[in-house]
Order: sequence, then structure tokens, then C-alpha cells
Amino acid sequence: MHKGSSPFSARAFGAVGARQDVAMLVMELTARLQSARDVDDPTREARDLVAALLDVPRHWPVLHEDRWVEAAMWRRACAAADKRAAGAPLAYAVGRANFRGLTLEVDERVLIPRPETELLVGIVLERCRPGGVAVDVGTGSGAIAIALATEGKFDRVVATDISTDALQVATENARRSGARNIAFAQGNLLQTSDVRPLASGARVVVSNPPYISYEEIRELPASVRDWEPMIALLSGEGGLATTATLVRQAAALLEPGGLLALEVDARRVSLITELVSSEVRYEGVTVLLDLAGRERFVLATRREQE
Repeated sequence: MHKGSSPFSARAFGAVGARQDVAMLVMELTARLQSARDVDDPTREARDLVAALLDVPRHWPVLHEDRWVEAAMWRRACAAADKRAAGAPLAYAVGRANFRGLTLEVDERVLIPRPETELLVGIVLERCRPGGVAVDVGTGSGAIAIALATEGKFDRVVATDISTDALQVATENARRSGARNIAFAQGNLLQTSDVRPLASGARVVVSNPPYISYEEIRELPASVRDWEPMIALLSGEGGLATTATLVRQAAALLEPGGLLALEVDARRVSLITELVSSEVRYEGVTVLLDLAGRERFVLATRREQE
């Protein structure tokens, strides 16, 4: 929403006497959400939907029930509720997601950013000294790369993805964020067609790579299995193939003392720590917990000498 614009006005639109305020919009959306299988509280979900569309706090619709809603916003909210009722996650229904103070545009071309990944960014920012190049592998919506560019003090951030569709989303999000020190490259992990963005060593390689095995597709929630891009979720060899390749590639790119930071499947942490430890170019392999107390992040340092 552009500064100075508002989806609300001081008077109603439509028929004389018709109520088209926030309270009525919430009622309309609640009715549309009644059929949604994964919505436990349609009224609360309706308020969350309105708040997400407006990028305001969740309590805003309750405190501003008498505000009149403009026709365009009413139609947009109804369309979002219908999409949510069809099973779409809330972020896809409204077309946006929040990530560390950023508001990112998201759709079915990219994964929805998770709170665990916000913590991964914080870990990287705490452990990396200023300067150098940060590389975000499998950038998706651009969440990690844009957060590093806007919060960190890197000379440059490079973001790669195998999906050109995802790179379109990430590039637009970067433009909207105002971050100017990001370069995007299409390719498989760190193997890109344009080698210039990765011509120099990296201070950190960070990634939330695909780690769900093909055998586990049926176990995924419908909101994930039916809506989020499989290319960003699934990996061969029991979910480890992509991570194993990335660990090897990153060892060749990282500068001495550089950091490898991975968000991984909590069920496979021991396998991944063994995988990283077996690569002689790394030392200081560490596992950190997420906010739920699960082993979620694997870190390692590039040796000064091989």
C-alpha cells in the first residue's frame, strides 16, 4: 500500500444505507471461510486476512470496525477469502508474508518464509564480521538475501535459485525493499550460468535447501503438498542429496574462516553433521536449536588451511 493511500473512506459506497465497513467485511469473509477445512475459527481468520492485506497489526480490525471499506479492497479481500477457503495458506491467499520486518510478496512460485529461517538470518548476522560477500543459495522469495542486505554490513549479497520464476519474485521483492547490493543468479545451487556474481570467495554461504524425501510427500500437510513448489521442498537420497552437493560446493567457494550456515530437517541433523564433518575443508561443526528446542541449524567454518 503506497504511503498516503488508504482502502478506507469516510463514507460508504454502493446502495444508500448499505453498510460496507470493516465489521461487515469481517462478517462477509467469515461466511466465505465457513467451508474451509483447515480454518478452526473463521472470524479470527477473517480478521487476520484483513490485517494481512493491509499490513497492519492483527488487532487492527477489532479496533476499527466502523471504518468504511472501499470497493477495490472489498473485492480483493473476498477473492483472498475464497482462495483461503479452497485450501491456500494465508500468505498465498493475501499474496504477502512478513519476514524480519520485511513485507514480501509471495505466491505459489516460492516457499512461504518460516520463523525458523528468520532465526537463521540472525545467527549469520551475529557470526559474520562486516564486509565480504554473503551467498544465499535457493533464495526463493529472496527473504534471506534481502534481510542480509538490509540488516547486515556485507559488501555484496548474491542470491541463487534454480527456478527463474522464483528469481522473478525475489528480484521484485528486492526492488521494493530498496536493497541495492544484491545480485541474482540462476543456477543449480552454486553452479550458475553467469559466474561473475560468484567470482570471488564468500564470507558466508547460507541456505535453507530442499530436504524432504520423495517418499515423504504424502506425509506433508495439504497446505504444503498442494500449494508450495515441490522443487523447493524435495531432494533425492532420502532428502540429503541437495545438502550434500551444497556442502561440497560451498567448501570450494568460502574464504578461509568463512561460515557455512544451513537450516536442516531436525530428523536428519545427525546425518548432516556427519556429512559436513567428513568434508576435510571444514572445522568447528556446530548444531543450534530453533525456538521450539529442535536441532535445526548446522554451522561449520572453512579451515584456514586444507
